[in-house]
Order: sequence, then C-alpha cells, then structure tokens
Amino acid sequence: MDKEQKILHYIRLNPFISQQDLANKMGISRSAVAGYIATMMKQGQIKGRAYVLKEEASITCLGGANLDRKARSKQHVKLHSSNPVSISSSCGGVARNIAENLGRLGCVTSLITSVGNDKEGEWVLAETKQHGVDVSQSWMLSAEQTGTYTALLDVDGEMFVSLANMDIYEKVTTEMIAEKWTHIVASDIVLLDTNLPEEVLAYMITRCHDENITLYIDPVSSAKAMKLPDSLKGVTSILPNQEEAEILSGMKINNVEDVKTACQLIRKRGVLHVIVTMGEQGIFVSSAEHEVLLPPYPVDVVDVTGAGDAFASGLLHGVLHGEEILDACRLGLAASALTLVTEQSVSPELQPEKLYQFVKENAQ
Repeated sequence: MDKEQKILHYIRLNPFISQQDLANKMGISRSAVAGYIATMMKQGQIKGRAYVLKEEASITCLGGANLDRKARSKQHVKLHSSNPVSISSSCGGVARNIAENLGRLGCVTSLITSVGNDKEGEWVLAETKQHGVDVSQSWMLSAEQTGTYTALLDVDGEMFVSLANMDIYEKVTTEMIAEKWTHIVASDIVLLDTNLPEEVLAYMITRCHDENITLYIDPVSSAKAMKLPDSLKGVTSILPNQEEAEILSGMKINNVEDVKTACQLIRKRGVLHVIVTMGEQGIFVSSAEHEVLLPPYPVDVVDVTGAGDAFASGLLHGVLHGEEILDACRLGLAASALTLVTEQSVSPELQPEKLYQFVKENAQ
C-alpha cells in the first residue's frame, strides 16, 4: 500500500486517531500526515473529523488460506532421483492470495477462512492483515492443522507437481457461514473459492442468488471444480482455467472455437460471465454481450505461481471501481503480468496506478 492507502487503513480502524499517532505508525512526520490528509479531503476520500471516509465498494473473499512452500529445481526435474532445489515459504491459498492482492490495490477487503490454532495459522492471518485485509471474521480451529500447499517447480519456473493438505476446510459448515452472513451481505462483491465443502458451495450460490449478491467463483483446480452444483444460477462470473473449463463444460478443449463452445455450455448452467484463463494464449471472455479472446501482455516469465489469482484480483479491482468487463479483464491481465515476473505468489509491485499504466503502455 502507498502512504495514502495506509493512512486510510489506520483511520478505518480508528476514526479518532490523532495525526501524531498516524505519524508514529507511518514513520513519517506529523506535518507530512497533515499534508496527505488535506489532499485526501480535497479529493473527497475523507469528509472531516472524526475522519469520515467516503463509502467505498467492498469485497469479501471466502476460501483457502495456506502456508505455501515452493521448491524450485536447479535443473530439469528427474523422476525417481534426488533433485537439488531452492526452497521458499510464503502465505498462499486462492481466496487469501486474491484478498491480499486486493488489499495491496487499496480495495476494502475482508477474508473469511479457517486456519489451525497454530503458529502457521497465526502467521498467515497476521501477514494477510498487514496488507490491509480484515481477517476478523476468520476461524481458528484448535483441533486442526493450517492448510499447506507445496509446489515443485521445474528449472524454467513451470509447475512440475504440487501437494496439498487442505483437510481443515472440510470442517467449515453452512451453520458457520450463516453466522457470518451479516458481514457477507454487506459486501458489494463476494469471491468464493472451491476449497470449501460441496454443501457450503451450494448454500453460498443459492443464498447469493436469493439475496441478489454479486458472486464470483474461482474453481481452484479440476478436482475441486467438480464440487460445484449442476445449477450455477446466481453466479455472476466464474474464472476457470482451461482444464477446469473442460470439467465444468463436460467437453475437451483443443482450440479457441472449443473454448467458445465450452463457455456457452457453462453459461447454460446459469452463469452470466465465463472468463477462461489460457496461459500463453490469454483469456477468453464469454457473456451475452461478448465472446472474445484477449491476448496476454508480453513479459519474461519467472514463475507462474499466483498469476491466476493476480488476474482475478485485477479483474475484481476493475469491477469494484465501475469498469466494463473487458476493461476490468485488461486490468486483470496487467496484474497477472506483474506477478509473472516475480518469484512471489503475490507481487509487491501491485498498485492501482501501475495496473492502469501497464494497460496504457501495452494498448494494442
């Protein structure tokens, strides 16, 4: 977050905070804080004392939050042999990654997830909160382990195999979700990933439909995409990759025409927008208004991990700020490009102005 976004974050936590306290938290002078506040008051972001913030669109992300480990091979992976690797650890989970990206982009974001009452869970929530995400609605389950995800990357950064321990999400029930509904219904958009149990996914889709809540779904993986109910009526947008789109449509995809047909089949299940991420080919957007392939922005790929989550975040940032769907998708592609050039699952370079500048510089 930039300094203005950090000031807004602290003011949201305590509208009566003094400029000196803000200065102490920010590590800058009180006069600098006064200057930022004066600018934001002129912009209408702050309406006066106690600092009254303008109403901003908000999003709640529900799903996975894990400890991610990446083992990157120093040579092409050889099966049945010892492979030299470099290992790094970070926070992960689709819903959590998207939430952190949105927090970095200055969006009013909350995360509802389940972690263990362990050091890993405490760390995951603390790291996520640090980037402006409200994690107060999440559960810490004392009898469970925080989810872990371990990826083995080939020497070129492509995923070779991944291992996941996600048993903790099976403990989430519809009753637990219902207890959080006051918070969920207050959001402008809900992002749901499929780490949660089948009955919870069906409950969320039905209730969002009944209460006219904008719902985006990330299928997470081919196996987890199969947990979605047959009827997706009530889902505003679904964001599968090509393999997940094959599962959701029940057909093999070999070319762009196949993608178009698959999207139409998925939309017949009730989804308004289907947006398929296709790696080097870009994304395919399918709705009543659009059927179009948007190419990716050219970058030198360092690591593909997190690129799909970054795309979803850029897209949602655009939607939250009133962008038309194709323009929002371009922001998603920009966020993905900025993530592909870093080894981290969430790029520290994500800022709204960088997304718009990236799109502008790469306009075709």
